[in-house]
Amino acid sequence: MAKAFQPIYSRIKALTKATITLDADGVQYDELAWVDGRTAQVIKVDGKEVSLQVFSGTEGLGTNAQVVFSGSAPNIHLSPLLAGRYFNAFGVPLDGKDKVQGEERDVKGATVNPVRRQLPSELLATGIAGIDLNNTLVTGQKIPFFADPDQPYNRILAEVAMRADSDRIVLGGMGISHDDFLMFQQRFNSSGAGDKIVSFINTSEDPPLERLLIPDLVCTAAEYFAYEKQEKVLVLLTDMTLYADALAIVSNKMDQIPSKDAMPGSLYSDLARIYEKAVQFQNGGSITIIAVTTLNDGDITHAIPDNTGYITEGQLYLKKDPETGLTIIDPFRSLSRLKQNVIGIKTREDHPQVMNALVRLYADASEARSKKENGFDLNEYDERSLRFAEAYTRELLDVQLNIGTEEMLDRGWRLMSRFFKDYELGIRQNLIDKYWPEAKS
Repeated sequence: MAKAFQPIYSRIKALTKATITLDADGVQYDELAWVDGRTAQVIKVDGKEVSLQVFSGTEGLGTNAQVVFSGSAPNIHLSPLLAGRYFNAFGVPLDGKDKVQGEERDVKGATVNPVRRQLPSELLATGIAGIDLNNTLVTGQKIPFFADPDQPYNRILAEVAMRADSDRIVLGGMGISHDDFLMFQQRFNSSGAGDKIVSFINTSEDPPLERLLIPDLVCTAAEYFAYEKQEKVLVLLTDMTLYADALAIVSNKMDQIPSKDAMPGSLYSDLARIYEKAVQFQNGGSITIIAVTTLNDGDITHAIPDNTGYITEGQLYLKKDPETGLTIIDPFRSLSRLKQNVIGIKTREDHPQVMNALVRLYADASEARSKKENGFDLNEYDERSLRFAEAYTRELLDVQLNIGTEEMLDRGWRLMSRFFKDYELGIRQNLIDKYWPEAKS
């Protein structure tokens, strides 16, 4: 709500489809305002000249539209009572309940000082073998989910939210469909995990520019629970491509010279400002960020995934397995750059070698499949590799499976013993002696 005695301005100097420009006194960057009742935000201050992005667009506005500034940037009321609630891009409840009371805080805080950070070294389990076994996550890590638009990435993100070994989940939905919004609600409520999840939602029916506010709300709430409550917080963002598209709308309407793929030149810093909120605090709290980035025809060279790859610590690729039709985390293209901090240390000693052996055998099957497709004869090892790959996909890689890391490792040993001899694995003998199913029986 606007503060009392705020001046009303009604002389707009310039209008685009998304922005207005006028002269005003005492206005700050990021300040919220209303233009004939439409919510807007200051995106540029040059002396007295102020530019605002109007979230719902400027269609129908005239140069005499009334502009009232709120006197403050977007803020959020922080309290443990945020848990289990759903809010829009302005922090207004979407669930019909009362507004949360608590400490009021601006949503664009500074990134955590490096001296207050610790090296990420705690396991974050998700129950998905393609992540926990092959691309293990660490608290304080930032990593994207790269997915094609037709893949069920939001459903998988909901599964991660319900399974993840975390104290708190903060979900940020940007441009998601109304069906996906209902899906998140239904899954959270039915799982019993809804009480630990805070959701900030902008649907595809809401103004696109409003989604620019979502990551700041999400990260501010996450910092509250991680730093002040010492909780292990998992932030889930979807879809960062739609967030970047909203940045491009504002940039283009302000006649800024676009960079690669019509994205703003500030794209890298805009994305980094969000991802760098991931942190492992000294007091034990942490923020881990998993963010969906949808790809255009699988194009990983597009500016959005390209910049994301430079900022984050790995990537998770969703893939539809051509043989089984199941959705999996691609073992070849996915990578967690921090997994070495925990595998074999916070997980069982055989984890690194089992992971490497399974992926190598899966690669042998891929080579055998290529030979078959090109008309070459397959040898007996090739045939076994292909049978192994199908079983590996169905019994471990399928993202619908929900199993613990120890069971993943045991299942991996059973799979390898079913199709291969122990000397074909390249695993240290002491581990084979201890974990090979025949040796344990």
